[in-house]
Amino acid sequence: MNEKIELGVMNSLKVNRVSEPGIYLIAGDEEEVLLPNCYVTKEMEIDTLLDVFIYTDSEDRLVATTLTPYGMKNDFVSLEVIDMANFGAFLDMGLPKDLLVPKNRQRTTYDIGDRKVIQIVEDDKTNRLIGSEKFVLSKEPITLNIGDEVEILLYTKTPLGFKTIVNNEFEGLIYHNEIFENIQIGDKKRAYIKLIREDGKLDLSLQKFGAKRSEDNPSKVLEILEQNGGELGFTYKSDAEDIKDVFEMSKKAFKASLTSLINDEKIVLQESSIKIKL
Repeated sequence: MNEKIELGVMNSLKVNRVSEPGIYLIAGDEEEVLLPNCYVTKEMEIDTLLDVFIYTDSEDRLVATTLTPYGMKNDFVSLEVIDMANFGAFLDMGLPKDLLVPKNRQRTTYDIGDRKVIQIVEDDKTNRLIGSEKFVLSKEPITLNIGDEVEILLYTKTPLGFKTIVNNEFEGLIYHNEIFENIQIGDKKRAYIKLIREDGKLDLSLQKFGAKRSEDNPSKVLEILEQNGGELGFTYKSDAEDIKDVFEMSKKAFKASLTSLINDEKIVLQESSIKIKL
C-alpha cells in the first residue's frame, strides 16, 4: 500500500468508503482519491487493495483509474496526435483525458494523425501530466557495459543515424550504415552497446556481436526461406538493399550464411535462386 498518493504512476491503495460518484481509495497518510463508478466492480469491497493509475481530471483534481495508460510519468513513449489547439496538441495516452503537449514543449510540427515520441512529465506550475519533446535524461553514471542488451525507442533521424532513448534513461545512436532492417521513428527495439562515449552517450548496434550473431544468421536465412515456400530469388550476387529488405542483414553476413548453409547441405544454390534441400 502506498504511503502517499503519487501522480502519474500505479498506486496500491485501499478501498475506504463508497459514495455516489464512485469509491474513495486511501493511502497510508490518509489522503483520499476517487475511483469513478465506471471502474468500480462488485469485488471492490471496503479494505480491498487496488492497483490504480493516478492522473488529474478536467478540473485538475486527482482521480484514479484501473486503466493502464500507454506510459507512466518520466516514460518516453510514441503517441498519436488526436486534436490540436492554439496552445498545444493533444495526444492519446490510453485514458479518458488526453495528454497535452504545450507549444513551449514542442520541437517539431504537429498535425492530427502524427505519431510523436514524447516524455510524460509533471508540469511544475500546474501539477498536471503533460508531454514534452524537451527530454530530461539521466545524469547518473552509466552502469551499462559494451555488449549489453538494452531496450531502445527511436525518436529522431539525423544525417548520422537514428537517435534513441536507451532503457528509458540514456541517449544512444545507431549509424545508418549499420542498419540492415526497415526501422522508423517510434519503433521499440532490442539493441546492443557498441561504445560508451566520454559524454555519456551510447553507440548502438541492432545486431549481436561475435560468434553468437554469426550462428544466428544462417538460421534466419533458413527460416525466411521456409516462410516463402522454400525458395527465393537470391544468390551471392543479389543487391545489398534487397538483402537488407528481406533478410535484415548485410550482404557480407548474407553471403557467409549462404556458404554455411550450402556446406551443411541445408540449401542448394541455383542459377538465380536459393532453395531448401529436400
